[in-house]
Amino acid sequence: MTDEQVKQVQQNGQVEQVRRFNRTVAERVGVLHDHYLGGARPYGQARLLWQIGDEGTHDVRDVRARLGLDSGYVSRLLRALERDGLVAVEPHPGDRRVRTVRLTEAGREERALLDDRSDALAASLLAPLDARQRDRLTSAMAEVERLLTASVVSVEVLDPDHPDAVYCLRSYAAELQEIFDSGFDPAHSRLPDPGELRAPRGLFLVAHLHGEPVGCAGLKLPAGAPAEIKRLWVCPGARGLGLARRLLSELEERAARHGSELVRLDTNKALKAATRLYRSSGYTEVPAFNDEPYAHHWFEKRLTPVSR
Repeated sequence: MTDEQVKQVQQNGQVEQVRRFNRTVAERVGVLHDHYLGGARPYGQARLLWQIGDEGTHDVRDVRARLGLDSGYVSRLLRALERDGLVAVEPHPGDRRVRTVRLTEAGREERALLDDRSDALAASLLAPLDARQRDRLTSAMAEVERLLTASVVSVEVLDPDHPDAVYCLRSYAAELQEIFDSGFDPAHSRLPDPGELRAPRGLFLVAHLHGEPVGCAGLKLPAGAPAEIKRLWVCPGARGLGLARRLLSELEERAARHGSELVRLDTNKALKAATRLYRSSGYTEVPAFNDEPYAHHWFEKRLTPVSR
C-alpha cells in the first residue's frame, strides 16, 4: 500500500475501525492471556499445535508458510512444544536438510482438548445473541474471513519456466480439458512462447496464498501492437476472493505503464465467469483478431498510457 493510500484510509476512518475490530477480537477470544483457553501454553504455541494437526507428518516450511511466521519464531515455538513432548521434529528421510514435524500421542490429546475448548468459546460468543443476531454474526465472520484471506494473497512476476508458473499453467490446461466441449490440447492452441512472457516482450504474474501458487496471468507486449492478456487462471479453492479481477487490473496497469493504448484478450464460450469479468471490467467484444481455435469471443479495452 502506498503512502497516499494509507492517508486515504486513515482519513475516512477505516484504519481506526480495523484497529477497534482487532482489539475487540483479541480481548474476546483470549489471545492476551498467558494460558490460552485455560490451557498450559500461550496462544502462539496452541495455534501451532492446532496447525500441525493429527494428519501425519508435515514439512516445517509448509506449516510456517501457512501461518505467515518467520523461521526463528517457529523454531522457538517448536522447541517449546518438543520439550513438553507434544511434537517430534525430525529430518526428512529423503532430504536431511528439510525438517518435518508431527504430533505425538500427547500432542494429539492436547489438540483434542483445544478443539473442545475452542468449540466452547465459540458457543459462548453466540449464546447471548438471538437467532437473527447469530445469523448476522456468523455471516459477517464469513465475509471478514474471505476478505482477510484476499488481503494476504501476494502477486509477483515470475519467469514462465519457474516451477510455480509451470504448476499454474498445467492446472489451467487440465481444467480446460475438463470443461471445453472439445477438450483442450495445448499443442493446438496459440500458446505464447515463454520468451513472449519475459521482459521486455512481456511478463507473467503468479499469485500465492500461504506460500502456494493459486493463480496466474500473462501479458504480451509486442512492439507496435496492442498488449494481449493470456492464460488468466485462478485455482478453484481461491475463487471468490476477487483474485481474477486483481490479476486483470494489475496487467492493465503494467500495460499502461509500458505505453500500451489498447489491451486485447480472447476466451472460450465455456468460460462464462471469465466473460462476465471482462464485460464488467470495461472490455468490449470485437471481431476476431487472431485464429485461436479455442476462442469464441474476442475483447479489447482502451487504456490511458502512463508517462514514465
